[in-house]
Amino acid sequence: MVQDLINRKEQMTKKKTLKAEYLPGGSRRQEMLDKAVDYLRTPGATQNIKHEFCLTYLMMTETEYLEALNKATNGAMVRDLWN
Repeated sequence: MVQDLINRKEQMTKKKTLKAEYLPGGSRRQEMLDKAVDYLRTPGATQNIKHEFCLTYLMMTETEYLEALNKATNGAMVRDLWN
């Protein structure tokens, strides 16, 4: 178990770059944004870690992140804001 945590930390700290097709304006950007919804929906990391990952490594804008988060919560985020 300790080795798994060490491996996970090493993987998270490696500097990786996105292919051009996944960057804003890229041909496969929407595919990456759809996968981000699944990432936000799954348990594991805290929401602030997921937020930082999306903005820093996936290069999502704050608007893209909030849209993905809203989709991940089935619109509950927007409903909560209005109620």
